Amino acid sequence: MTSILNKETEHELFFHNYARLPLAITHGKGVYLFDENSNRYLDMISGIGVNALGYGDERLIEAIHDQAKKIIHASNLFMLEPQFKLASKLLDISGLSKVFFANSGTEAIEAAMKLSRKWASLSGSTGKKEILSLSNCFHGRTYGAMSLTAKPKYLEGFDPLLPGTGSIAFNDIEDLKRKITSNTAAVFIEFVQGEGGIHQISREFVEELKKLRETHNFLIVADEIQAGCGRTGKFFSYMHFDIDPDLVCVAKPLGGGLPLGAVIGSRKVQDVFAAGNHGTTFGGNPVACAAGHALIETLYSKKIMEHALATGSWIKAALTKLAETHTQIQEIRQYGLMIGITVNRDAAYYVQESLKRRVLVNATSQNVIRLLPPLTITVEEAQQCIDCLDEIFSEEQ
Repeated sequence: MTSILNKETEHELFFHNYARLPLAITHGKGVYLFDENSNRYLDMISGIGVNALGYGDERLIEAIHDQAKKIIHASNLFMLEPQFKLASKLLDISGLSKVFFANSGTEAIEAAMKLSRKWASLSGSTGKKEILSLSNCFHGRTYGAMSLTAKPKYLEGFDPLLPGTGSIAFNDIEDLKRKITSNTAAVFIEFVQGEGGIHQISREFVEELKKLRETHNFLIVADEIQAGCGRTGKFFSYMHFDIDPDLVCVAKPLGGGLPLGAVIGSRKVQDVFAAGNHGTTFGGNPVACAAGHALIETLYSKKIMEHALATGSWIKAALTKLAETHTQIQEIRQYGLMIGITVNRDAAYYVQESLKRRVLVNATSQNVIRLLPPLTITVEEAQQCIDCLDEIFSEEQ
């Protein structure tokens, strides 16, 4: 029988908005994916940072199976135990006050934008509506989230965007001081920019942001959609800094591979939303929440975040050694298992060459090889990626 999983059928069935790899995946195990011909691929992408525990984790499977047998969906008209258990975990970890569950990262951003504007409206200032983000950021693809996204390629042809939004130059303290005023309602920040090429915010920028919050009374919103759930070695990337965000948006790994997002809020905003102000039919799905609870339990009980820090440091050392002999490598940025390698040509070349060697890597910001492997990856498994890149760089010279 001829497989329907091919580029021709894809072209017939779908809108043309994905540049899919020519790879028909059937299943995964550990840190590997397998195609329909049983070829094995080392996955250094993990579903774009989603599959924190890799593939086939028994704790996740058991949690999903057990909850699916009870009830798959009921809506937020009812109290559901998996939601309550996961919300309690997130509040314990963050020290914040309230949770709203969504289906995705962009929906979490949209909810946080609405909450920020509603909070500002209650302040008594009619002009306090502006929501700012940073240059080179990525917050999502719906209209609100896209209006905060500073990369032109995601915006072209979609004007007009949401009014009352703006951008601060990344790590530019003087621009930060110029842009924030008494009309600022919120500033959205990825403490480590993922789609932007794995760049971390500076401590000096964070300290100035905190001072300005004291002066102008706005919300600091941490976008932890890609960097959260242990990827940088702490549960949230903002925890590497001395700062208390007012809102935290989390998604990607949160549902253990199932669609799930959340907004976590401080006491400052805990009473802003009233019944009917915002909602979702599927957000906080009980199966996804059960998986999320199992994910968090595993991250802590198996010390997986500590493992991610150690393995990430090993990968950086190995890449640094490669850079001594391969001039294609210009810079290496590593925060736990969130790694960016700036190269001197279009990084899409390395995606294709790695695929030939059955290693899956990702390209972002034109010339950055992005590595987001499962947090469970071992040094021995990571060595396969290092060897692959070494071979490609050597063949270029």
